[in-house]
Order: sequence, then structure tokens, then C-alpha cells
Amino acid sequence: MHLKKLEILGFKSFPNKTTISFADGMTAIVGPNGCGKTNILDSLRWVLGEQKPTLLRGGKMEEIIFNGTRDLKPLGMAEVTLTIVNDRGVLPVEYSEIQVTRRLYRSGESEYLLNKVPCRLRDITDLFVDTGMGAHSYSVIQQDMIDSVISDKAEERRFLFEEAAGITKYKQRKKAALRKLEATEHDIQRLKDIHAEVKTRVNSLYRQHKKAERYQRLSDNVRAWDLY
Repeated sequence: MHLKKLEILGFKSFPNKTTISFADGMTAIVGPNGCGKTNILDSLRWVLGEQKPTLLRGGKMEEIIFNGTRDLKPLGMAEVTLTIVNDRGVLPVEYSEIQVTRRLYRSGESEYLLNKVPCRLRDITDLFVDTGMGAHSYSVIQQDMIDSVISDKAEERRFLFEEAAGITKYKQRKKAALRKLEATEHDIQRLKDIHAEVKTRVNSLYRQHKKAERYQRLSDNVRAWDLY
């Protein structure tokens, strides 16, 4: 599995559609300061599902959309498409080539696509889990990640090692199962509350029913005595 190309449109400093092809072997991106090299890495992390604008060096997510210059108008949308060659079947799909697309509009609406078919963010994160290519995996190494690896805090190193060991997906499944269990327990408690409330009403109706029966019986007796 390897990257084939990255297509960027309206993302940060890329107002026009820009295609970056990755040949076999090593690809180096060079250029002067401020030309957008780091923005390419940000676009890669973003298309893989990054949700924190601070990790993309922004205050809010809408800031990743090209904001215009003196000569160019601001754009209303940012779009990044990553094409991946899945020749070894690392990704759990039957396709040998996969396109992941993410769009963000200034209105705040976003779209995710797999091979041009709309999907959910979760579909993308599940696709790349334990492959080393997730938004927070070791496929994109930044300075803060290096600091985490050499940090004395075990918690900061654990995530990278768990991702490399391939157990992240099982932890995610465990969390999902625990959330479902918690929701089920909440539903059961709600059903118990409803049952107790209905039982109280049934008991009240039963007492009213008995009173009505007694009233009807006494009324019948009174009418019978009146006949005599």
C-alpha cells in the first residue's frame, strides 16, 4: 500500500487545484519558507479525518478554506482527495485503488466520500484503523509527536505503540461496546421507571374498579328494595 497522488483545492494556500503525485521510492517536497509545504501535510492529515483545527494550526475548522488575497477572491469550499494504491490488500476493501475525499463549506457543512460515494467520517476512520494512516497515526510525524515518543510520560507514548501493534481497533470496538452497554442500561432503567409508574396507575385503577363494583352492587340492592 502506498500513496499515489494528493489533489488539493481551496485548502489554505492552494486556491487552484493542485495535484501532487508520489512516485515509487522517496518523494521530497522542497521550497522556500511560506510556500505551503506544511499545508500539504495538513491537507493529508485533514483528508484522513482530523477534527481538531488546532492540530491544523488554526483556531476553527473554517480557517482551512482559502481566504483570498489582494488579487484572488476567497473560496467557499475546500476539497482534498487522496488516492491510495491498495495492491497488497492492507485496507479491508476489494478495491486495488481507493480515493478518499473530504469537503468543507463555509456554512460548516462537510462531506466525506470513498471512491466518489458519500460516506461517514466513521467509515474513513474504520478503514484506516491499525494501518498507520489514520489522522493521529504515525504516517504523518510532526514535532509534537517526536516529543511524545521521547517523553517520560507513558501515556503519551502508548498511542503510537498501540497503533503500530495493531490493537487500536480492538480498543475502539471495546469503547463502542461499552457505550452501547451504557445506553442499554439507561434504557432498562427507563423501562423500570415506566413499569413502576404504570403499576401505580394500574393499582389506582384497580381500586377505582372495586369501588365502582361495590357502588353498582349497592345500587342494584337499593333498586331491588324499592320494588318491594
